[in-house]
Amino acid sequence: MNTVEFCRALGIRYPIIQGGMAWVSDANLAAAVSNAGGLGLIAGMNCDKEQLRQEIAAARTLTDKPFGVNVMLLSPHAGEVARLVIEEKIPVITTGAGDPGLFMAAWLAAGIKVIPVIPSVALAKRVARMGAFAVVAEGGESGGHIGDLTTMALLPQVCDGVDIPVIAAGGIGDGRGLAAAMILGAAAVQMGTRFMVARECTIDHGYKEKILKASDTGTMVTGRRLGHPVRLLKNAFARELLAKEYDSSISNQELENMAADSLRRAAKEGDLGGGSLLAGQIAGLIKKEQTAAEIIDEVMAEAEKAMRNSQFAIHNC
Repeated sequence: MNTVEFCRALGIRYPIIQGGMAWVSDANLAAAVSNAGGLGLIAGMNCDKEQLRQEIAAARTLTDKPFGVNVMLLSPHAGEVARLVIEEKIPVITTGAGDPGLFMAAWLAAGIKVIPVIPSVALAKRVARMGAFAVVAEGGESGGHIGDLTTMALLPQVCDGVDIPVIAAGGIGDGRGLAAAMILGAAAVQMGTRFMVARECTIDHGYKEKILKASDTGTMVTGRRLGHPVRLLKNAFARELLAKEYDSSISNQELENMAADSLRRAAKEGDLGGGSLLAGQIAGLIKKEQTAAEIIDEVMAEAEKAMRNSQFAIHNC
């Protein structure tokens, strides 16, 4: 399936998907991205059934375009959320933080296009066998929970390994990234950090400013000791958490307790020193706040220019 066919299948104009980020990807952002021609996603995170139902209803008042839901499979509410997306006739879902196999048959029977986020070729092949419509190949450059492989190493191997569309994620924030992903075989890209500074994104403005002022080395990774590494902007919280990971007197439970609710504190309360400022390495490239439509239009124009320039260079080397 090529990019045009992929976009038609999802009912979108551009091959750009907005990441389903907890405490970030709400109805406002998802609707704005969908209205602009991409695919907006509402983050299911740890919402229960009724909380998510309200967010879906809100999105439907803001857009008549397709949008999806990201289902966090390790959530204690995953089962009821899995049933809710069927009840609400959500056309596409992405999944993360767990195994979608338990719910896959019901989703497919309901006609939902299931797109798991995967960090390896083996997992891509597994979900493809289950009937996934596509996969998001997410490299370790991304914000939030990450795998070991970089996007540039992971993406072409996943494209070679499965016969379903592959969406590139991690380290993509402009049209050059979109063009590079497509050259490597992707049908589309997923962007998270770039959309965090969209005007329609409702996170604390100070959080946005931290992203806009970030340098190329402005992120770090914590959580490796716990087995679920997370990329975030450097701040007092991140440095303290990382230091305690190397302290054998600190238990894993204490580390878990320290991290609990830290993203909500940053995104919704503006706790910029004591909260978890999740963001990808591409934050250093992002320098302005724009509407979702301006972001998508700019990325597409840059991608077209990059593709033309690369073809010229190849033919004239």
